Amino acid sequence: MGPEAGLFLLLLFFALLATRTPIHVALGLAAIAIIVMYNLGVKSVSYTFYANIAKFPLLAIPFYILAGVVMQKAGMAERLIKLISALFGWMSGGMGIATVAVALLWGAVSGSGPATVAALGLILIPGMVASGYPKPYATALVSACSELAIVIPPSIALIIYGVITSESVPVLFMGGFMPGLLVGFFFIALTYLIGKRHGYTGVPWQGWRALGATFTEAFWGLMTPVIILGGIYSGIFTPTEAAAVAVFYGLFVGFFVYRTMNLKSLYELLVESTISTAVVMIVVTFAGLFSWAATTIGIVEIVAKWILGFSAQPWFLLILINALLLILGTMLDAISIFYITLPIFMPLIQHMGWSNVWFGLMMTVNLAIGQITPPVAVNLYVGARIARLSIESIWAEAWKFALVAIIALLIIAYVPDIVLFLPRLTGLIK
Repeated sequence: MGPEAGLFLLLLFFALLATRTPIHVALGLAAIAIIVMYNLGVKSVSYTFYANIAKFPLLAIPFYILAGVVMQKAGMAERLIKLISALFGWMSGGMGIATVAVALLWGAVSGSGPATVAALGLILIPGMVASGYPKPYATALVSACSELAIVIPPSIALIIYGVITSESVPVLFMGGFMPGLLVGFFFIALTYLIGKRHGYTGVPWQGWRALGATFTEAFWGLMTPVIILGGIYSGIFTPTEAAAVAVFYGLFVGFFVYRTMNLKSLYELLVESTISTAVVMIVVTFAGLFSWAATTIGIVEIVAKWILGFSAQPWFLLILINALLLILGTMLDAISIFYITLPIFMPLIQHMGWSNVWFGLMMTVNLAIGQITPPVAVNLYVGARIARLSIESIWAEAWKFALVAIIALLIIAYVPDIVLFLPRLTGLIK
């Protein structure tokens, strides 16, 4: 089967995207068209659908989505914001710094960028505006730092990467800490400089007694990542089991500690999390079908051989890969990109002797930047809906955060030990 089949597959896919066809539909239609045209076996469609979702690690996705919704409805996000604001809000740019810190903490709960914008934006954007921050800047900051949710463990994107590459999810989670903190540090530095320049302050210092009171209120929320990650790395439960434990922990806090939930709110959050899960899983199934079709017709092998032609210059190869991912990230979601590109990249990773863990985190940080980079920019769309602003007005502020995130990405790309330090230190890898 010649390269014309692969070219037709890609042209059909991007043509469908150009007509504003939903990504999962474009992936599925393009793949099925190729399967029918080249007699690859229509019966393979149903089998591939099933094979793509019948994987135990993927069970963690609906549970982590549900856990994030439960903890938002329970009031944990609001209490964490009060605590971090009390800690940093008095500084120059303090409310902005607090926003980044809260996003890092909430990323260890939700695992999803858009979900983090939705959970935090309703509280943080009005709070920053009330403290004198322009609404476009406040929305851009919340949208940008929420991208850290797919890097900081637990991360839905890292679960998908682990499933595709058969890499250990706990190892990927451990590798995500340092890159997430590095990007977060760059965001904090930029936020501080912007706050210093424009005179943005925040809430006045309330004293140690008030800080202690907010800490007590936020304690149950602070314990969430401790329970999830502590349980995983102590060997008490797997990442999938940890997600289920997080759900029941959130329900316990919501019903019996904060008393912010009832049976009606339980029904509402189940509906919300079911819809969110369905959106993710339908992309997984169609993206997997597209990946199978691309591999079967030989496009993966052709592209992989072309890329390997640059292997004599690893530094240039990394630039090429990251540039490609940055471009794709502006048009597609991370799950689709994983399924489309990883069959191409996996032989390359093996040929170059690169670490699967490092490559996965570099790729995830890259795709996180795409969440705030138009035209797709899912985080910006969620932020725009909350703040009732145009994408253009938010992007006028968000590009600064995309730029510093790219700088952090280059450091991660050329200094793999940033990713591998903790997995080696803890003995998860050699």
